Amino acid sequence: MIRVEGITAFVAVVESGSVSEAARRLRLSKSVVSERLAELERSLGGVLLHRTTRKLTLTQDGAAFLLRATRIVQEIEEATAEMAVRRGTLSGPLRIAAPVTFGRMHLGPALYPFLAEHPEIQLVLDIDDRRVDVSSEGYDAVVRHGPIVDSRLVVWKLSRSRRILVASPAYLDRHGTPKTLADLDEHKGIFYTNRGVADWRFQTPDGAIVVRASQAVGMNNGDMIRDAAIAGLGIALLPAFIAGPAIGEGKLVAIDVGYRPEAEFIYMAHPEGRNPSAKLRAVAQHLRKTFGDPPYWDPVD
Repeated sequence: MIRVEGITAFVAVVESGSVSEAARRLRLSKSVVSERLAELERSLGGVLLHRTTRKLTLTQDGAAFLLRATRIVQEIEEATAEMAVRRGTLSGPLRIAAPVTFGRMHLGPALYPFLAEHPEIQLVLDIDDRRVDVSSEGYDAVVRHGPIVDSRLVVWKLSRSRRILVASPAYLDRHGTPKTLADLDEHKGIFYTNRGVADWRFQTPDGAIVVRASQAVGMNNGDMIRDAAIAGLGIALLPAFIAGPAIGEGKLVAIDVGYRPEAEFIYMAHPEGRNPSAKLRAVAQHLRKTFGDPPYWDPVD
């Protein structure tokens, strides 16, 4: 008899690329996942995967079975989600990755009341500014600020996210306040290294213009970029959710160069080819409502 657990293990191993990663994703031991694979192959009477010390590859039988196995897993997940919605309960594990600053300042506080309302959800929220591989690392979804270009992901918009060009009063006193895009060429920039020095994009009537100021320092964390700007090291282009409080406190000054930075969004993305669970859809809906449109963190001009 073919067991659903074996089919689920097989799909997880193929999608994650290894038994170890599949075990982490399924929250099982490697031995259990391996045994479920072996039991599935015995039930089917064929070999689905070639196993070596370095990698796993699908056999011809495995490739043929994978298409139907994936559909079976999707149908089970969808049926389980529908049952949860009908019962009015959301439960089970949910693993989401998010950037550090947005996670600490806004995502966490938005999720806490949702989790209190749905105590059966077992959320793991991994806060890290690195670019995670959602599918292979076993995440249900990732939350990101700015464009997500991975074609393997389905992307949902959660909120608009305006960015603001800022510097400290002390820096502007020393170097002057830029009034045009051309003026920025004479200034030092503090850049987000995950995006690079071509990150300063402004929308003009003639299309987007990229401004490449000289780099004063590069950092991969929004809090540190804000603090470097407050310290007077240069000009930074920061999301309003980071810059807003410092502007309100007078530690940073918003700079108007005649054109606004290109509009951006807060996104949630989940792996393509797998129906998102009811709890993931509920989380996205809750976040959209909590963040608002325009978002609550966006300072009034």
